[in-house]
Formats: sequence, C-alpha cells, structure tokens
Amino acid sequence: MSHSISIDGTPVTVEAEPGDTILDALLMAGVGFSYSCQAGNCGTCRCELVSGDILELEYSEHALDPADRARGVVLACRSQVWGDTVIRKLDDEEFIVHPSRILRCSVASLDRVTHDIHRLRLDIQSGGPFTFSAGQYASIEFPFAPGRARDYSMASCPDEATLEFHIREMRGGSVSAGLAAGLRSGDTVRVSGPFGTSYLRANHTGPVIVIAGGSGFAPVRSIVATMRKQGLASPVHAYFGGRAERDVYGEAEMRNWVEGHTGSSAHVVLSDPDANTGLHAGPRRFGLVTDAVAEDFARLDGFKAYVAGPPAMVDAATALLTSRGVATRDIHADAFHPAESKEGNT
Repeated sequence: MSHSISIDGTPVTVEAEPGDTILDALLMAGVGFSYSCQAGNCGTCRCELVSGDILELEYSEHALDPADRARGVVLACRSQVWGDTVIRKLDDEEFIVHPSRILRCSVASLDRVTHDIHRLRLDIQSGGPFTFSAGQYASIEFPFAPGRARDYSMASCPDEATLEFHIREMRGGSVSAGLAAGLRSGDTVRVSGPFGTSYLRANHTGPVIVIAGGSGFAPVRSIVATMRKQGLASPVHAYFGGRAERDVYGEAEMRNWVEGHTGSSAHVVLSDPDANTGLHAGPRRFGLVTDAVAEDFARLDGFKAYVAGPPAMVDAATALLTSRGVATRDIHADAFHPAESKEGNT
C-alpha cells in the first residue's frame, strides 16, 4: 500500500511505496528538492517533519545536530516512509531544475593531468541541448564497460560546447583503471544528467570559500570560472589539497580566477611534508587542507561554501565550516559515497 508525501504550504503531493525515502519519492515524481550526497553525510536535504510515520536510517552527526533533530528536522534521504507524511522546507531557496538528457557524445581528447587523473573532453553528437549549472555532475557509460555507468562532475562551464570531466584512476577500479587502454578519440560515450544540487548560487553576493581535493577540482573549476565569466565579484578563497606535488594540477588557472580580485586568495596544501619538490606555480603549505582553513579563519559567518573531493575530506571540511559559523544551507558538498563496487570522481 502506497503512502502520500505532501510539502506543507505547497500543492505538491506525491506517492511513496513503503520503504521509499522521502527524497526518493520526490525525485521519482520529478519534484525539485535540495540534495547532494544521498547518504546522510552532507545535510543538504534537511527538512521539517510536520507529521507522519517514518523510519530514520543511519546518518552522520555532522549532517544533523541534536538541536535540529529535537525540533523535528530530518534528512529526506534517510527517512523511509511508512505512513502518510507531511514535510516543510526549511528555507525558500529556489532550486534550479534542468531537463534530464541522454546524450550521445564522441571523445574529443583524453590526456593525463596527474599521475592518476585523466582529463576527458566530449563533443555532444545527439540528445541535446544539454543545460546544467556549474558544479553539477553527470553519469557516463563507456563503450568498453557497458552497463557500468559512473558519476563524474562537469569541469567545463555551462556556456562551453565541449563537456570536460576529470576522472581519477582508482586502484582496482573496474572502469577507471581501463580508461587509458579502452578509450580512443572518436569513440562514442553515453552521458546522462545533469544531477546534483551542489551548484553555483549566483545570487549570493557575500564571500565564497571553495575546498577541493583530487579530482574534486573539477566542479570547483566549473563554479569559480563561471563566477568570473558572469562578472560576479564576490571574494573567493580557494583551497586545493593533495598529498604530494604530483597530485597538483590546474593551479595556474585557479590562481588566475582567484588572485587579483579584492579580498581573494588561493592556497595549495600538501599533506606530505617532504613533497615540496619540482616546479610549481605558487607557494606551498603543508598539512591537512582543513587545518589550513582553520588557521586562516576563526569565523566564516556569511560565507557560501563549495566542497568537493574524497568523502573523508568533505566530511572534515563540512564539520569545520559548520563550527566556524557557516549555515548548513550554505554548504554545498560534491561528496560521492559510492557502494564498494562503484567508482566516481572521489
């Protein structure tokens, strides 16, 4: 027997099967709703439970604090519906919903930008037009791995004709490890999307902080480059974390977007204290990227934050940003927590 989910103050009512989460039911019905990790780690899908019978699944303590839980706030992605339910959105932020597309693309180029990250550029052949917001991701199915689609963030800007993705080669990965050998220029690739709500909020006029690690540079590239193309003058503080010098890429481009704008700064932070070797585009800092942010900012009230990279880094950054005064609704995290058998751009 199905149950209803209604959004208080709106005419929206959708049906949910027993065991569906609130988020699953809303998305299946085509209702725009804020979400990101879908695993109870980021807190983006927080909403108020007005009434209803739900079962809350396990979630991160960073996603929902006891004070919010005490006033009836739940995570839509971790709330299974077992009776008619009414929820209320926490804010009036307008969410952008782009048409879902399935594209046929051809490989324009594939090259290595680090020892384990490939830059893939695709030309759209059919299925467009493809519109997305800077920071979103798409699902890609490669010809050498049919039926095994993987999620990767767009590194390109929405106004660029060629789609760009940064793909980390995962040790033992059934898809990414075969990319170099299995993909050639001109090959056909299936792309579907866009997905995700960790996208640029262009109406925000205050300061911005971006924290990225590994191939998490991809959505950050899209977000910050789009800001500058649109003439947004908000101060940007960019932090890119890696283990060693060989993990750093796109630095000159990042500094070009950020430096030169009043109140902005760019930092590369390496966790290996012996990694400061070779030529590089700017000064280095050492330690965890979150430690560098903590050293630079006692408070971050009024900031909009975009975080992308390995799940552990995203969790640590989210906890730090919250402790420094960034509202949960202002933290947009491109955190993929895939199942053991699935790869993504983490």
